[in-house]
Amino acid sequence: MKSGNACYHSVQNLLSSWLSKNLKIKIYRTIILPVVLYGCETWSLTLWEGRKLRVFVNRVLWRIFGPRRDEVTGEWRRLHNEELNGLYYSPNILRVIKSRRMKWAWHVARMGEERGVCSVLVPKPEGRRPLGRPRRRWADNSRSDLQEGGCRYFDWIGLAQDRDRWRTLVSAVMNLRVP
Repeated sequence: MKSGNACYHSVQNLLSSWLSKNLKIKIYRTIILPVVLYGCETWSLTLWEGRKLRVFVNRVLWRIFGPRRDEVTGEWRRLHNEELNGLYYSPNILRVIKSRRMKWAWHVARMGEERGVCSVLVPKPEGRRPLGRPRRRWADNSRSDLQEGGCRYFDWIGLAQDRDRWRTLVSAVMNLRVP
């Protein structure tokens, strides 16, 4: 998130200049968004982090689209989030992260347990567990993404072997409504 903020602040003057809105959106999609989403396949997001990402995206979109003049009063005002979503046609950033995580999970499931990635992302804990609630792991997030997509199949590694069914689930996750 810090590198995304640094990238945003480096192009902030361009986003508030007299460039066309289409060019500003291209700058956002090609410069800022890849920096923010770098490595998102391995993130295990909390609700707080998801909220911070949505606030960041709205802040960038406010900078791109600027204030609007109210037709009734003639005063300038900031756009509401619903208005921003109506002006910028793109999937929610959390849906993008979930779909990328599911695509990466498909690769991890097909790699096998002898590869290092699978042993890191899908650990088999040994020993005693500390007191308190366990931290949410990457595999737990992948399982919950599958459940949100409508799949109640708990062996996601076995499910990933069926390519067509997995693609259907990824597209279902992209079409979900994220709060």
